[in-house]
Amino acid sequence: MVDKQFLLNDAQMQQFIADGYITVRADYPPAFHAQICQQLDTVFEHEGNIGNNILPRIPQIQRVFDHPALRGALTSLVGEGYIMNPHRHCHLNPPGSNGQHWHKDCYVFDHNIRHPRFHWILALYYPQDTTEDMGPTGILPGAHFYKTISDADPQRTREPALPLCGEAGTVALVHFDAWHRATANQSAKKRYMLKFQFARMREPSAPSWNHRSHVWEAETDGTSMGVWNWLCGNGWCTQDIAASSAALVDALDDASETARLNAAYTLGMIGESVVPTLIDTMRRQTIASIEETTAKPPDNLHGTNPTAGCAAQALSVIGLPAVSALVEILDDKHWWVRAVAADILTKIGPVAKQAVSPLTRLANDEHWWVRRNAIEALGTIGCPSSTTVRLLVERLRDTDYRVRRNAAITLAKFGQLSAPAIPALVDTLEDENRYNRFYAVSALRHIGTPPAEDALLDALFTARWCPITTKESAF
Repeated sequence: MVDKQFLLNDAQMQQFIADGYITVRADYPPAFHAQICQQLDTVFEHEGNIGNNILPRIPQIQRVFDHPALRGALTSLVGEGYIMNPHRHCHLNPPGSNGQHWHKDCYVFDHNIRHPRFHWILALYYPQDTTEDMGPTGILPGAHFYKTISDADPQRTREPALPLCGEAGTVALVHFDAWHRATANQSAKKRYMLKFQFARMREPSAPSWNHRSHVWEAETDGTSMGVWNWLCGNGWCTQDIAASSAALVDALDDASETARLNAAYTLGMIGESVVPTLIDTMRRQTIASIEETTAKPPDNLHGTNPTAGCAAQALSVIGLPAVSALVEILDDKHWWVRAVAADILTKIGPVAKQAVSPLTRLANDEHWWVRRNAIEALGTIGCPSSTTVRLLVERLRDTDYRVRRNAAITLAKFGQLSAPAIPALVDTLEDENRYNRFYAVSALRHIGTPPAEDALLDALFTARWCPITTKESAF
């Protein structure tokens, strides 16, 4: 159980939503964090950067994320039952480094569509006191909702930057889509930062933090307020808007991204009457983005994570009144339109129950991205059935690794109702993709029946990692 005194409050949640970050601290004695630093020194000296295996290699790191302050903050942000994703990385920023350009992280070889309604967050842990001259991670507060910034080169970026500093044990929890970078290390000290990722497993139905008032106290921002309402478990309240809806729709194509976002969230407040126009605009914007969607930039050769278009964001804010129109466009002839429509239904969540049957059909679509998004939507909407579970078992054997991964994630969300999938999940423990293996483990754990637990224990005893076995001490 999470100790409620460590849950975030309304002001802290609103800071995270508006600025894209908040810092907490695992306040163990200094010797605890110093020991982790010493072990990191040993690992880097003798083994190099061991990537995802940094946690089993130094299992004490898990205690950082088990600290009541971290458990409380993570529960507040991504809800009860959140999971630690299998990708993690220790970033060593040595003295004299020049730092990085501004960038957003990819979703670890998956093709999630970026959206203000965050389901993943980054956790950046400093095991040593970190000052500004040591090259801490820098972020652009408030820019996480934006697809672009003035310039990725920090020498030319106009947005105000913030170095995330702190004493040993500081953990910065950061919106997954935040613009960030390693800054230049101008000191004579090494700077370690361990980056972990956490993900939501349940859609918000009520505040998961110490909630007192629904009033938005921060500076007024339609996008932030939309996220706040979603996290509170409330749909956007329809309001009378003085502005012309036609002018707002035109603004969805404005040269200014700020104007486009403001228009989208104002249209979301108007509600059902603008749905037909937004559907047409979403389709046009979606098709226009196909070249960007399918690009494979040099730093991300497996593909990209596109940002939801402004018309798509407006439809997700409208919610239930938009579902019928979105169900109709699931049959669109263009695969990317079908995929985006499924993603909007993912963001709308449990109220989109009428979309379950068409999404089930779409999970057999000819394009992998459509199948992937349809399966993800089934997981966030819920309403599991034997038919859906059988479909997901089939998709665990899909030719595309992203489809298999999201089938396993959705089975995990269905819990014990996914018990018929146990044999297929056991097969997935040998999937060629390392992350798919993890999500199969996660699904078995969430099923939690004796056969699922037996399968987990069998896998554990085969794959058990010994953190003190190294090439210098092999036995």
